[in-house]
Amino acid sequence: MNVLDLGAHAGFIIASYAIFVLVVAGLIAWIWLDGIAQRRALAALEARGIRRRSDVTTSEPVAKIEPGDVRGVR
Repeated sequence: MNVLDLGAHAGFIIASYAIFVLVVAGLIAWIWLDGIAQRRALAALEARGIRRRSDVTTSEPVAKIEPGDVRGVR
């Protein structure tokens, strides 16, 4: 028996694998290109002086919410 003997459904099997490879390659390319776009957007924001909230170097909280404070809650 030949390993590559796919029988009567060879076309379907090969097409399925080809579509799978194309879809996975497309997803990888999409994620890679989106990562490049996100790094560019982040660099543009940082160039404008906008920093990440996790980059706060002071010990002061950004906003202090007291118990019972319902401002903005509907």
